[in-house]
Amino acid sequence: MSLQRFLQDWIAPVGIGLAIAAALLLLFPQFRGAPEGPTGSAAEGPVSYADAVNRAGPAVVNIYTRKAVPQRRHPLFDDPLFRRLFNSMNLPQQERMQSNLGSGVIVSDDGYILTNHHVVDGADAIVVLLADGREAQAQVVGSDSNFDLAVLKITLSSLTVIEVGEPEKAQVGDVVLAIGNPFGVGQTVTQGIISATGRYLENSGTGSYLQNFLQTDAAVNPGNSGGALVDAHGRLLGINTSILNQSGYSGGISFAIPSNIALKVMQDIIEFGHVVPGWLGIEAQAMNPQLARSFGLSSSNGVIVTAIYNQGPAHKAGLKPGDVITHIDGIPINDGRRAVAPMAAMATLRPGDTVSITFIRNGKENTVNATVSEKPKAQRRS
Repeated sequence: MSLQRFLQDWIAPVGIGLAIAAALLLLFPQFRGAPEGPTGSAAEGPVSYADAVNRAGPAVVNIYTRKAVPQRRHPLFDDPLFRRLFNSMNLPQQERMQSNLGSGVIVSDDGYILTNHHVVDGADAIVVLLADGREAQAQVVGSDSNFDLAVLKITLSSLTVIEVGEPEKAQVGDVVLAIGNPFGVGQTVTQGIISATGRYLENSGTGSYLQNFLQTDAAVNPGNSGGALVDAHGRLLGINTSILNQSGYSGGISFAIPSNIALKVMQDIIEFGHVVPGWLGIEAQAMNPQLARSFGLSSSNGVIVTAIYNQGPAHKAGLKPGDVITHIDGIPINDGRRAVAPMAAMATLRPGDTVSITFIRNGKENTVNATVSEKPKAQRRS
């Protein structure tokens, strides 16, 4: 067989076949046998969160407070004879100084700091220690116990301001970092995930107006209060505020006030001297499977309106007791994922703003618009 005939009969077809196979692999990469889904860094996640810490850490401060508290009386002061003697002597009441530790977050380049109300409540002196070693006396601009938030002001230059994230888009499973001053040991970073959103803490004693906590398993201990909860890029998601353990250790569950609510509270305090949350004029109860069945609903998401305030925004919009609110401005209510509770939704609004309310009445879904107002001091309910 001649070489020319051999090339025609074997080499040319083989070359054409290889070319076709290569084209198929390019067009259909699944034929290569590679595993499906993300590969490399997309699947494994970052090796280090140092960049996030370097961005957010300088904006987190340690807070030291001192306040005078009355000295405990000696038991003899309860004896009538000794009481008359000491009263006649008109001795000055003795006091002692009590120290407290906490954290805060620099949120503006002109020195405004967000922290918790309970960190600075009743303090006679507040010292802020920056990550770069500088110290400053802080003044309390305002504070609100309902939201457990306080605004401080310092007068230092060249401040590092934290970048604000989007807590309303946070999802269960997102990696987060808690930065603060636990036990007074200095700035410390702990890592975890978002373990729940839209969390409502009944009778928690913290943030009674707020029902939209971010829950995380990142370790938060005494001294972390007022510190930053940031995402994997170092952007502020929330202000750490509460731990769910009477012993004082987080035990894997802690909570943060979403940064969008915290910043709105700060703006109100700076502008008006107090918080001006929006008000719908309703009282509501969280839905559960038993109530859902009694209402003939297939889902337990939402809240049941238990009372309506006369001439309040909800009353004027046509809502009635027994309605089941499922969405506010298109955001699901209490569905355990991207959720919000009615009072938390109002926290980011101001009187005069308009919201859409989706509710179920007699098995039918309805949507109305309501104009938010400021809560009056006294109202009658219907």
